Amino acid sequence: MISSPCNKVCVVDGASGLCFGCGRSLPEIATWGGMSEAERRAIMAELPRRMKEKGLAPVDLKNQAS
Repeated sequence: MISSPCNKVCVVDGASGLCFGCGRSLPEIATWGGMSEAERRAIMAELPRRMKEKGLAPVDLKNQAS
């Protein structure tokens, strides 16, 4: 199974170009399956900082009311 930060909130912020759900850029999302596990893990480690810098709050679907 491929590691992924995707939480199925696939909306890209026009200002930053990052996904509101996971913080990846469109090019990263498009090439994710072709990356090595090390490349994916390196990007995932950077996502919280990246989202914080751009003022994007990660969406946690597990803690949202239905």
